[in-house]
Parts: sequence; structure tokens; C-alpha cells
Amino acid sequence: MDKALLSKTAAAMVAKGKGILAADESSGTCEKRFKSVGVECTEDNRRAYRNLLFSTPGVEKFLSGVILFDETARQKANDGSAIPEYLAKKGVIPGIKVDKGTVDLPFTHEEKVTEGLDGLSKRLDEYFKMGCRFAKWRAVITIGEGMPSHACIYANAHVLARYAAACQAASIVPMIEPEVLLDGGHSAERSEEVHEATLRATYAALAAYNVSLEHLILKTSMVVSGKDNARQAGVDEVAERTVRVLRRTVPAAQPGIVFLSGGQSDEAATAHLNAMASMDNLPWPLTFSYSRALQNPALKSWRGQSGNVAAAQKAFHHRAHMNGLAAQGRWKQELERQAA
Repeated sequence: MDKALLSKTAAAMVAKGKGILAADESSGTCEKRFKSVGVECTEDNRRAYRNLLFSTPGVEKFLSGVILFDETARQKANDGSAIPEYLAKKGVIPGIKVDKGTVDLPFTHEEKVTEGLDGLSKRLDEYFKMGCRFAKWRAVITIGEGMPSHACIYANAHVLARYAAACQAASIVPMIEPEVLLDGGHSAERSEEVHEATLRATYAALAAYNVSLEHLILKTSMVVSGKDNARQAGVDEVAERTVRVLRRTVPAAQPGIVFLSGGQSDEAATAHLNAMASMDNLPWPLTFSYSRALQNPALKSWRGQSGNVAAAQKAFHHRAHMNGLAAQGRWKQELERQAA
């Protein structure tokens, strides 16, 4: 465990005005997104699209890191170098998704637990040699009738903690992602309750497994209303509820917190981040780790056509820039300046 390297990596991941691109979609998820714009989901097309994002001129001003899928981490960049090496040369930290997806948790209402602990230490050693300096593991918490159960929260908390300990032993910064899904008709108040219970259990498990909080990044969902709820919480309410939960559960020793967009619209994810980052006396920096909320405009512009690469990169650069401003609480002022 190289504590100096872990500290350096964690601090760089949440550097001021920068966030993390989640480009770790599985082939199945990629296929759904490509299908929406009429692109065949081949390995070559996946490589071309991700290289389009990574090679966007100047995007490193707003990106501290990129979470890669295993396939992508083994592919070549446009200049012939390995993608993790290419990113590192741009000053962008290569990260890697290491979980193996979710399975049903027995004796629950089809709640999920994430797999991938078997052989994890060996895989982490290989990823470190490939140049990856942080990793990500996603857990899924669903709100519904009788859900989440204690068993679901407990099982996922302990898996996240075991993963985090393995990462730190390999000198890789663990990013833990206990995502509370926005699917359903629940209220923002109910979402706040579940977020708090989930994070309390997660940090208790981290302590039980001796995980170093100084070398850990939380990737969390925001406290929003369920997407089927007729009353959608406004930007300020989402910000207030989310930060209240984080203050109650996340120790100040942690280097920073990044947010997932979790199905929110591009602009909503940016607005919520901006409102939270604008708050005073936060004990940790807040920034983004978005997938769709960064990529959507680029994917729609690209549509698999090489002639659309420049337009797609321009769209991607803009979204990264806007979220970089939001992470500093400066996005709203920029919109007002542009409108003046």
C-alpha cells in the first residue's frame, strides 16, 4: 500500500474545476445507447467512439480522470499507444471498473448485490501494471414496497468495503458507488431516508474492514424524487437534501465526493451540482463523475460518422466545461454572462 501515491491520486481526482468521465459502460449498455442513434455496437465502433471522447482537444482542462471498461483499457488510442498510457500523457488519470455486475440477492424482492470479489486482487495488480490508478465498484439500491431491505443494504455495504480494502492494498484508489436508483414513485423525502441509511451502513462497513478514508472517493447519487412521482423536487431542495445527508454520514477526512447523474437530464445534473458546490463551508470538494450527462450530446452528434467527429467533440467539450464550472459553483453565473 503506497500511501503517498494513493494520496496524490485521490487529490488529483477531485482537483478544482475538474471531474471524472464515466466511460465504463458494458457492451450491453453501449449497445442500447448506440442503437438509439443507429450505430452498430461493434468493438471497432466502441473504440472509435471512446477515442473520439478521449482525444477531444483541451478536454483535460475539465477532466481529472476517466473510468474505463476492461475492453477499453486493453485497446489502442488513435496514436497507437495503449489507452491508459494515452490518457496519462494528457494528464488524465486512468481508472477501471472492476465489479462484475449485479445478481439477485436471495430471499429478497429481487433486490441486487454486486459480484466480482473472486480474483479481484490479481486483477487489480494487472490493472496497476497497465497504468490504472483508481477503480470503481457500483452497488444498486432500489426504493419500493418493502425496499430496500436491511439485507440488501448490509450485503452491498460489506462488498463495497471488501473491494475498497483490496484496492488500497494494491495502491489503487477505490471509488465506491452505492447508487440509490431514481426509478419509482417515491418522494424526495423517502430518497433522503434511503440515502442516509445506505451511507451509514457503508461507512460502518468501511471502518470494520480498516479502509483508509483519506484514500477513498465516494461516488454517490443525488437525493431526487422518484422519476414517476408527480412532485419533482426543485434544484435547491435536491441540493439541500443531498448535502444534509452527506454531512451526516461522510467523514471530513475523505478527499472528495463525486456525483453520478443517474438518469437525470444533462442540464439537471449540472444545475444540481452547481447548487451544491455553491454552498458554504463544505468539508470536502464536490464534483462530477457523469456518463450520459457528459456524453449524450456527443453521441447524438457523432452517429457513427467520421465526418461528425469535430462536431461531437465540440459538444463533449462544452458539457465537460459546463460541469467543470458547476463543480466550482460558477455555472449559473456563466449562463447569466452569456445571456447578457
